[in-house]
Amino acid sequence: MSSRATFGTLKQIGAIVIAIAIVIAAGILVGQAPAIFGVEEQPEASITFDDQRGNGTSVTIQDVTLSDGGYVVITDGSDQPLAVSDQLEAGTHENVTIEREDGANRDLVGQLTATVHQDTSTQEGYAYEATDGEEDQPYLADGFPVSATATVLSGDSAVSNSFAVDSIDAPSSATTNETISVSARIRNPTTFQAQQPVEVRIGGAVFARQVFELESGEVRNVTFEVETNGAPAGNQSIGVYTEDDGELGQIDLAFHTDPVVAVEAANNDSVTVSAATPEEGFVALERDGTILGTSERLDPGEHGNVTIDLPADTSIAADDELTATLYAGTPGNIDAATPIESGGEPVQTVFTFGAVADEPGDGEE
Repeated sequence: MSSRATFGTLKQIGAIVIAIAIVIAAGILVGQAPAIFGVEEQPEASITFDDQRGNGTSVTIQDVTLSDGGYVVITDGSDQPLAVSDQLEAGTHENVTIEREDGANRDLVGQLTATVHQDTSTQEGYAYEATDGEEDQPYLADGFPVSATATVLSGDSAVSNSFAVDSIDAPSSATTNETISVSARIRNPTTFQAQQPVEVRIGGAVFARQVFELESGEVRNVTFEVETNGAPAGNQSIGVYTEDDGELGQIDLAFHTDPVVAVEAANNDSVTVSAATPEEGFVALERDGTILGTSERLDPGEHGNVTIDLPADTSIAADDELTATLYAGTPGNIDAATPIESGGEPVQTVFTFGAVADEPGDGEE
C-alpha cells in the first residue's frame, strides 16, 4: 500500500472519529440543555372546588394557587368550556367567582370540573381552544391536569329522571374516626319505577353509597352509617346526593388525636417516621432550615412507616441535628405548603441522626 493511500485512510478514520465526537457532544449538550440555558422549573398549581348550591349562572372556587398566574376553566365533559375565570395573578386566591360564558349551552349545575390553566398566549384573554391547545395549556401534576370536580346543585330540584332529596339529618359535629348516622328523605318524582344510587359525601368525597329502588311517587326515609376515617378535620360540607339532586349541611370534624410526627428509624438512604395529620399533607426532613427530602402525600389520619428518601449525594454526620416537620399541602408544591400547628407551635420533632440511625453517618461534609 502506498503512503498516499495510507494517509487517505487515516484522514477518513479521523473524520469518522470527529463526527462521532460531535454526535456524542451534541447528545450531552441536549441532555444538559435545561441546566445550561437556565430553564425554569415546571409551573405548579393547586385548587379546591367544593360541592355547592348555585343559581346556574356562576360557581365559586374556594381557593386556587398558581405559580405563574393563569385561568380556572369550568367544564362538564364537553369540548367547550362553560365558564372561564378572569386572568389570575400568580399566588393564592380565595372564593373566586366564575360567571357562565355568554352562549353556554347549559347552566352551571350538575357535576362540573374546574381545571387550572397557564397564561402563555401573547393575545389578551384565555386562548386554549382558540389556539387548538397550543397556548394556555393546563398546569400539570404527575402528568395530569390540575383539576377538581364538584357537584353544583340548582335551587330547582325538579329533575325529571333523578330521585330527589327532600331533606337530610346529619350530626353537626363529630371526630375523624367514628361512625355517624346520616338520614335522608328521598323521593321518586318520575312516573315509572326506578333504581338509582344515593351517596353521602363529606367535603366532596364519597363516604357511603347505596342503591335504592323506588316506585313512582314513592317517598322513603333512608339511613347511612358513615365512617369518618379519612375525612379532613375542620368545618366540612356533608350532603346526600342522587344523580342530579341533593341536600347540603355542615359538620365540624375534630381531629381524633393530637397531630404528631415521630422518628422510627434512619440510615444514610432514608428516614422513617410515623405521623398523624388532620389534613392532607406530608413530612419534610430539614437540616439547618434546608429541606433534605419529603415523604409522599399523606391523607388525613394516622400513618406508620412513612419513608423520606434522601438524595444520593447527601452526607449526614452522626452528630447532625435534623428536624422532621408535618406540613399541610402537597410535596410537589413545597413553596405553597405551610407547617401544621398544634397549640400554636409547628408539629415537628428534632433529633440527632446518630441517636436513631441504623448505621453510622458518613462523617462531616
